[in-house]
Amino acid sequence: MWLFDRDLWSEVFSTLTKNMLRTVLTTLGVIFAIIILILLLGSATGMINGFDRIFAGKASNSLFVWGQETSMPYKGFERGRPVEYEMDDITMLSKRVEEVDVISPRIELGGFQQAVVVKREGRTSGSRVFGDFSTIDLVNKKKIVEGRFINLNDVNNGKKVCVIGLETYELLFDKGISAIGKDISINNIYFTVIGVYEKSGDFDFDGENSVIIPFTTFQRSFNSGERVGWMAILIKPEYPVAQAEAKIKELLKVKYDIHPDDNRAIGSFDFSQIFTAISAFTMVLQGFAFFVGIFTMLAGVIAVSNILLITVKERTKEIGVRRALGATPKVIKRQIILESIVLTVVAGAVGFIIAVGFLYILNVQTASNTDVPFVNPTVSMTQILVSFTLMTLLSILIGLIPARRAVRIKPIEALRED
Repeated sequence: MWLFDRDLWSEVFSTLTKNMLRTVLTTLGVIFAIIILILLLGSATGMINGFDRIFAGKASNSLFVWGQETSMPYKGFERGRPVEYEMDDITMLSKRVEEVDVISPRIELGGFQQAVVVKREGRTSGSRVFGDFSTIDLVNKKKIVEGRFINLNDVNNGKKVCVIGLETYELLFDKGISAIGKDISINNIYFTVIGVYEKSGDFDFDGENSVIIPFTTFQRSFNSGERVGWMAILIKPEYPVAQAEAKIKELLKVKYDIHPDDNRAIGSFDFSQIFTAISAFTMVLQGFAFFVGIFTMLAGVIAVSNILLITVKERTKEIGVRRALGATPKVIKRQIILESIVLTVVAGAVGFIIAVGFLYILNVQTASNTDVPFVNPTVSMTQILVSFTLMTLLSILIGLIPARRAVRIKPIEALRED
C-alpha cells in the first residue's frame, strides 16, 4: 500500500525539513487555530459544568406554587385577600392534573424565610424550620453528610425527628461531635437529629441553616392543621411544565374564588425555564466556539497551501525530472497532499498539547472559585476527533491547489529551467 511506502515518507520529510524556519512559521497559523478552538470548547464545557454544579440536585422539570394576595375583587371578595392552601389541594391536583408526577407540600414555621430560635444545651441558632414529606428530596436533593433524610415511615408515624443543615450543626454542636441521636429544641419541643445535610449545589432553596421535620410531626407539634405553605411539584418528563402550571392555576382559581385574570394571587416558579435558558446559552456558546475555531483553522490551512505553492515552484525542476523518469500525475499529487496533511496534523497536535496545558492551568486556578459558574474545562474525545477530522479534510482540500499546480508542470519546460 502506498501509504506505507518508505521512500514516499522519506521524500515528504526531506522536503518539509529542508527549510525548517519556513516550515515552523507556516504551521503557526494552524497551531494557534487549534489552541483557540480547544480553549473555546473547553471553556464552554467549563461553563456547562459550572451551571451543573450550581443546580446540582435540582429537578429540571419542577414547579413551585405558593399563595399570595388577590389583586382583583371577585364574587363579593375584596382585593388583598390572602390565598392559603390546604392538604385537600394536594389530593385534588394529583387526581385532576395528569401532568403531575409528585406533589410535595411544605410548611415553614413562622412564615416564609422567618428564622426560629433552635436550642441545644445553652447554644442557639436562628434557623428556618420546615415541615416536609420525604418526596421533597426528589425535587431538591440534599447531600447527606451524616445519618439519613426523613422517610415515609417518619411521616406516616409522625416521628419527632429532624434533619439539620451543616450551618445549624456548626452552631449547635462542637466540631467532631456526632449529631445523630442528639436532641434539639424548637419552641420548647424536642426533636431527635437523624441526619445532617449540606447543599448539593451552589444554589439551594433552603440553605444550610435549616431544620427539616416530618410534615405530620410539624402539624401536631405546632398546630398548623391542614394548612400548606407552598407546593413543590414534579412534572412528568413527557409534559411541558408550563402546560401543567396553567392547569394547576386554573383549578386553584376556581376553588378559591380568584378572578380568572388575577395573575398575582397565585405565585409560581417554573424551574425548567432556567434549564432551558442555560441549555440554549451553552449550545450557542459551543456553536460559536466551533464557528470561530473552524474559520481560524481555515486561515491557518490556507497559509500551509500558500507555502506549498511556493515549494512547488522551487521544486519545478525536481518535479520535471520525476515526470520524465515516469512518475505519474497521481504520484506527484499524492506527495503534495501528503505534505499538506503532515504539516497540518503535526501543527494541530502541537496546538492541542499547548491548549490542554492552558486548560489544566485554568482548571487549577478556578477549581476553588465558587463565585463563577466555571468548573473543570475539558474537551471530549468526540470534539477532539471531529476537530482533527475537519482539520485533515481541510488540509486535503487546500492541498489540492498546489498539487494541481504541480501536475500541470510539463517535463520539457521544467527541465529547461535553470
